[in-house]
Amino acid sequence: MDFEDARQKALQFRRERDWEQFHNPKDLAISISLEAAELLECFQWSGDRTDVPERRCQMQDELADVLIYSVYMAEELSISIPDAMSAKIDQNAAKYPVEKARGSSKKYTEL
Repeated sequence: MDFEDARQKALQFRRERDWEQFHNPKDLAISISLEAAELLECFQWSGDRTDVPERRCQMQDELADVLIYSVYMAEELSISIPDAMSAKIDQNAAKYPVEKARGSSKKYTEL
């Protein structure tokens, strides 16, 4: 399934349940944040482990929730996700030129 098919499936799911009425930008932003926190919870108490393979299925579900709510928010704000991502990558490319940023975790203001 490609992105557009997944996007349409999410929007159809919402339409069938008449949930658009509850999906204003404020509440969708809250939902995205809450779901992102649930994704972060997958790493809670994992010590210095940066990968927790036994929680991969849970991570997949939480990441999907973040993405679904992001699709709903983009729809409400008339934002094309591919266009927004491309524009943001272009902005980041200007802030983080390869010759300065390659292999570095420094913020652009420190490069």
